[in-house]
Amino acid sequence: MNRGTPGGPARAVRTVIGDIEPAALGVCDAHDHLFLSSPQLPGQELSDPEAAAAELHAFRAAGGGAVIQWTPYGMGRGAAELPRLARESGVRIVAATGLHQAVHYPPDVLERVRSGLAELFVAELTDGIGDTGVRAGLIKVAGGFHGLDRHARHTMEAAAEAQHATGAVIGVHLELGTGAQDVLDLLCGTLEVPPDRVILGHLNRSPDLTVHRWAARTGAFLAFDGPSRAHHATDWRLPDALRALADAGHGGQLLLGGDTTTAGARSVRGGPGMPYLLTRQRARLAAEVGPELVEEILTCNPARAFAARWSR
Repeated sequence: MNRGTPGGPARAVRTVIGDIEPAALGVCDAHDHLFLSSPQLPGQELSDPEAAAAELHAFRAAGGGAVIQWTPYGMGRGAAELPRLARESGVRIVAATGLHQAVHYPPDVLERVRSGLAELFVAELTDGIGDTGVRAGLIKVAGGFHGLDRHARHTMEAAAEAQHATGAVIGVHLELGTGAQDVLDLLCGTLEVPPDRVILGHLNRSPDLTVHRWAARTGAFLAFDGPSRAHHATDWRLPDALRALADAGHGGQLLLGGDTTTAGARSVRGGPGMPYLLTRQRARLAAEVGPELVEEILTCNPARAFAARWSR
C-alpha cells in the first residue's frame, strides 16, 4: 500500500473484499446500482444476483474495472452477494452505508434507526453491514428538490459525524440536480466536512453551468451520472458541462456514472445498463472533449474521490 503521510494511514479504497491502493481501482463507474429496491419503484427491483453478475461481466468486457454502488441502508443492498460477484467478475465493488430520502422507507424503519444514525454509519464502514462482514466504502445521503427538509438535515448531520470519525467520502443525491448550495453550506460550512470528502451526484439533471462552477470552486467532486435518460437532459448537454468545468480548471473533480436504478434499464434486459458508460458514452465524450480528459474522469478522479485515510 502507499505510505501516505508520516505517522498517518495510507490512502485506500475500501472495497467489499478489502482495502486496495487507489490506483488499483481502474476504469470506474462512479455511481451505479447492482441491487436496489424502493416503494417508489414497484416491480422494478434490482434483486436478482445472477442478473447483477451478468451486468458486471458485460461491464468488465467493455473495459470496466470498478463499480461504486450507492445503494444505502434499507434499500436491498445485497451486501452478502457483493464479495462473490466481485471475485467472479474481476470488478472492484464499493458498497455504501447512509440513508436516502424518507419516501424510500416505511416509517417504522426510519423510526428504528433515527436516534443512532451516525453510529450505524460508522459501524457499517468499520465493522461491516449487518452480519456479512462486508464493509461500506462511502456514505450516501440525499437532498430534496431545491432544498433540505428535516430528514435530510438529520441524515447529513449523522453522515458528517461518521465522516469525521472514519475519513469516508459522502456521496449526495441531488434531487433533479438541485440544491447543491444548500448541501455544501450545511456539510462543508456548518458541519465542517472537507469539500474534497463530498461528491455531488446528478448535476447533469440541472445543467446550470453557473451552479456547476460555483460548486467546483468549493473543491467538491462533481458527478454526472444516469446517461441515456431523455427526460433528464443528460447526454446532449454533458460535453458542454464537462468542457466548461475543465476549461475553468476543475477537470480533476469530475466523475461519471451509470446510475442503473430499475431492472428494465439493465443491459441484460435490453437497456443501456452499466456497459453504456464505456461502449457509447466514453467514445462520444472523447470526440467532444478529448480522450485525455475522459480517461482522467474515469480513472484518476475516482481513485482520489473514493480513497480515504481510514482512521478506523
